Amino acid sequence: MWWGGRGQSFNIAPQKEEPEMRLGPKSVQGNRMPEPRSRQLGSCLASGCLPGEQILAWAPGLRKGLEPELSGTLICTNFRVTFQPYGWQRSQDTPLSSEYDFALVNIGRLEAVSGLSRVQLLRPGSQLKFIPEEILIHGQDFRLLRVGFEAGGLEPQAFQVTMAIVQARAQSSHTQQCAGAALSKAGQGSGSRKPPIPLLETFEDWEIERKNQGAKGWRVSTVNERFDVATSLPRYFWVPSRILDSEVRRAFGHFRQGRGPRLSWHHPGGSDLLRCGGFYTASDPNKEDIRAVESMLQAGHSDVVLVDTMDELPSLADIQLAHMKLRALCLPDSSVAEDKWLSALEGTRWLDYVRSCLRKASDISVLMTSRVRSVVLQERSDRDLNGLLSSLVQLLSAPEARTLFGFQSLVQREWVAAGHPFLTRLRGTGAAEKAPVFLLFLDCVWQLLQQFPAEFEFSEFFLLALHDSVRVPDTLTFLRNTPWERGKQSGQFNSFTQVYTPGYSQPPNGNSVNGQLSVWDWNLRYSNEQILQFHNPGYDLEHCPDSWFPRQQSNFMVPGLPSSVWLFSRGALTPLNQLCPWRDTPSLLAVSSRWLPRPAISSESLADQEWGLPSHWGACPLPPGLLLPGCLGPQIRLWRRCYLRGRPEVQLGLLAPTISDLQSELSRLQELLRKWTPRISPEDHSKKRDPNSILSQTVEIASILKGKAERDLKEGGL
Repeated sequence: MWWGGRGQSFNIAPQKEEPEMRLGPKSVQGNRMPEPRSRQLGSCLASGCLPGEQILAWAPGLRKGLEPELSGTLICTNFRVTFQPYGWQRSQDTPLSSEYDFALVNIGRLEAVSGLSRVQLLRPGSQLKFIPEEILIHGQDFRLLRVGFEAGGLEPQAFQVTMAIVQARAQSSHTQQCAGAALSKAGQGSGSRKPPIPLLETFEDWEIERKNQGAKGWRVSTVNERFDVATSLPRYFWVPSRILDSEVRRAFGHFRQGRGPRLSWHHPGGSDLLRCGGFYTASDPNKEDIRAVESMLQAGHSDVVLVDTMDELPSLADIQLAHMKLRALCLPDSSVAEDKWLSALEGTRWLDYVRSCLRKASDISVLMTSRVRSVVLQERSDRDLNGLLSSLVQLLSAPEARTLFGFQSLVQREWVAAGHPFLTRLRGTGAAEKAPVFLLFLDCVWQLLQQFPAEFEFSEFFLLALHDSVRVPDTLTFLRNTPWERGKQSGQFNSFTQVYTPGYSQPPNGNSVNGQLSVWDWNLRYSNEQILQFHNPGYDLEHCPDSWFPRQQSNFMVPGLPSSVWLFSRGALTPLNQLCPWRDTPSLLAVSSRWLPRPAISSESLADQEWGLPSHWGACPLPPGLLLPGCLGPQIRLWRRCYLRGRPEVQLGLLAPTISDLQSELSRLQELLRKWTPRISPEDHSKKRDPNSILSQTVEIASILKGKAERDLKEGGL
């Protein structure tokens, strides 16, 4: 991450003499791995290690690539690689560090360097061919740990710790990834604990959320309470009040993986956003089942729009390939020439995919806001792009989703509880399975944060923390694919029967992770000072949920067309004869839809008639609470603070997150001004404005920053 930590233990002093070592149970390439016997190191690490964590090797080193460089100790355990600066203390209340820890599963690339030209790429199972002077650990989260080793008789330790990392990566498995993750803090107190947000594991959680959304025509269904309808669905979900659970069970059987239509979000104006899997056309439903399916899709509305989620959006393979190209491009040793870097960035297609997601989410938001209707997101699996679009639509339409609490609740509901396969998408073994869909979503959210900075209560650093958390195996939130797997791992559902969901593995055995913990327990890895920076200081309190538009929008919402069924695809509405594919083959008559939004360069022109917004909106501003982002050219930018973290020189000039960082940034800019300002005579000096004047310094600094921003804009929005 981007900052350091605080604490009370882990105080390692520099040692110039090689400590006495004793043989431990671990080995490296057939040799017994020495374990430090130093009383100082041993006592410090013992107080900071996680339960089940074992120290494999350590070596004094110098962390490079930072200003100033840090002296400390590089430590490899069976769980992580951590660098401990001398004098830095790890808190027992924060057993994992957001800055200095690299989980073994997060290491994407390991390099050993000797001299100026000798570099060896170390894969799991490799044999190191020389004593390294420096190692580079590239994280899959775009972080870089660069450590140089001290000379003076400590070369064997440098070799040992490097080989320990190689072997620990080779031996890591899903079970070992979780070893030691039952954090010491989790064991404090035997009573029940209240999570930071509702985890939607109980009937009461879902009922409270339904009431908060004002979804009066919906109820909480318990038909999947024992996971015998679908293991990829949560135990509870929302269905129309008039539909019986017996009808829900039969209707869900006609959708892929049993993922039938459920409510995702109820719009304050009356529209409903649903999501479901693809129709299982091989089934042969009777008339009663078809009526139940149609009734669930209509959700009490006469106007229904089916949205083809996969249309115009990248496939899973496209997302994975673009992310791999982006990560290779952002490496410090990228072979792409500087003058061709922007072209290479465009060639990754990553920003194009971000743009496509935002544009389609904007279209759906207008569908929801312009008329009272049922909008159904339909994806073959209902576990990837449906969650992405549903989440973005709520962020664009609902101010409560832009609060820190609301956004965490949104992710928990639309991604975690809805069964997004985090483990498969982020750590899958098959190339066809891996795809960082959730990371694509976070990039889309960052784009919104840049375009509407006063609308979001959380900051960029909260998004970075969430981005990095998917690679840290400390809780079950991102370590399992379904709610059933999380409950099974924690021993919560051992007595439940379940149905098999094709294409996804069963959860590994063991119960080493505390099931009560979630990623939202931020104090496991972040200090209180860091957590305070999750809040956006520029958030406008007028945008809080209590101050936006009321639950009914009579001025903006109009009733849907009577008994109309539409397919929304490629920016156009196409009328359908019926909702279900088991009746007669529908005739598709393409019709234009001028009221779908096409984002303009400036927000002022979005409500103009030429952009095709609904005619009953007239020339008035957009409905309160609705955001329509710009998606043209440089409006979609590269998330530099995330993707270029391995290149510290690029980070200079970015907006500082704290007052102390602003002071450091100001000092650097003042030093640059002194270097760039030509020497002048004392006579001329008296005619100039006072260089110590705060106003004059601010004007000069603002001029530099303005010029830098203009250059970045011309270079493509970087």
